Amino acid sequence: MPRPIARVLTLLELLQSGGIRTTAGLAERLGVDERTVRRYIDHLLDLDVPVESVRGRHGGYRLAPGYRMPPLMLTDDEALAVLLGLLAARRAGLTTAMGTASETAAAKIRRVLPKRLAGRLDSVSDALAFTGPPGEAVPSDATVLLSITDAVRHRRPLAIRYTAADGRHSERTVHPYGVVAHAGKWYLTAADLTVDGDRTFRLDRITEIRTLPGSFEPPAGLDPAKRVLTALATAPYRHEVTLRVQGNAEEIDARLPAGVAVVRELSSSSGDADPEPERWCLVDLRVEQLDWLPAVLASLDMPFVIERPDELRGLVVEFAERLARSARRASTGGG
Repeated sequence: MPRPIARVLTLLELLQSGGIRTTAGLAERLGVDERTVRRYIDHLLDLDVPVESVRGRHGGYRLAPGYRMPPLMLTDDEALAVLLGLLAARRAGLTTAMGTASETAAAKIRRVLPKRLAGRLDSVSDALAFTGPPGEAVPSDATVLLSITDAVRHRRPLAIRYTAADGRHSERTVHPYGVVAHAGKWYLTAADLTVDGDRTFRLDRITEIRTLPGSFEPPAGLDPAKRVLTALATAPYRHEVTLRVQGNAEEIDARLPAGVAVVRELSSSSGDADPEPERWCLVDLRVEQLDWLPAVLASLDMPFVIERPDELRGLVVEFAERLARSARRASTGGG
């Protein structure tokens, strides 16, 4: 595509994003001078695209209200980005309909693309491989997802009907803080006014939703992703594990699987005389099985003390002995 045509299409995309765009701002984004921007605007007008000129101190250009472009005027890079996004979402299990939404969306995109580009995108699908297994898909209702995210953005309370893991149904009134995607599932973190506390809800377990009048103010410094991971890490499981690990909290947290641990730094007992006191952290985990933890602790490569349970100590010793036996085993290969 000739560069001037590509820039005209980019100009149109910028105008479609909404608001008034100044000539100087458009020139900077397009990498041209202001005179060229005005020439590109004339090109759009020749194509019957209703670009309005807004005068005044904060003036510039905008599209006429209500104008809609024909669908899918995509460059090669944009089409590839859309397709890869659909593939990644399906692979991660982050779909809103069981196995169909991403496939039908990709099919619709291909139908309206030029044959040359559609063929190249099919080549990407056929040739692309992933190093990890597919995520476990737990689909959520698109209406629920869109309603909740709209309430988050506009800080509107919600009334929801929720089905817990044990099958119990309940009616809740919540202040939605944010929606988080984690391990193939969608989660809502919110203030649950029904029980007067913060809660995490799985979106696929929300069956009914209604926006309520009024608004709320979210807590300062809100981090929805951190809230969800903390809630998952502190949920009741079969085993409660407590460790003391030598190192700082940030390094330890980065080396542990997301959503399984709560890491807290312990105050130093070395006194102020030591310029570099040993730093230890308390790590709490809630897990269903203990057999995978020895390998994780080994990968930390940091000194640690197992506070509980005693069963984990035995598993770590057995794991270390298996590694030692394998390391001492002589090679039988020739060479």
